[in-house]
Amino acid sequence: MILGIHHVQITIPKGKEEEGKNFYCNILGLPEKEKPESLLGRGGFWLEVGDIDVHIGTEENFDRLKTKAHIAYQVNDIVYWRNVLERNNVQIIEGIPIPGFQRFELRDPFGNRVEIIQVI
Repeated sequence: MILGIHHVQITIPKGKEEEGKNFYCNILGLPEKEKPESLLGRGGFWLEVGDIDVHIGTEENFDRLKTKAHIAYQVNDIVYWRNVLERNNVQIIEGIPIPGFQRFELRDPFGNRVEIIQVI
């Protein structure tokens, strides 16, 4: 039996951890979680999102702009997040409407698709 989701992972280019931390920790406000010492040499960093971990790994030669794979972050004030992202020059992409939700998409600095979603 599957109990739930333990973590999800996305990737950024090798050597871009500081830029990634700026976007995910400073702009989105996600707290960094300490990685186990045995994994420190692999690059990347981990984040805490509620009770789920998001692992930001490193990977080369992958075109993130060609995938629909993404993480959807649920928020309770979508207008606030739209404003924060626009103030930080992040391009907002309007998503296809889904009944019962407000949402929009964006690409992180590395091309990963990100969705911001609010239940209405």
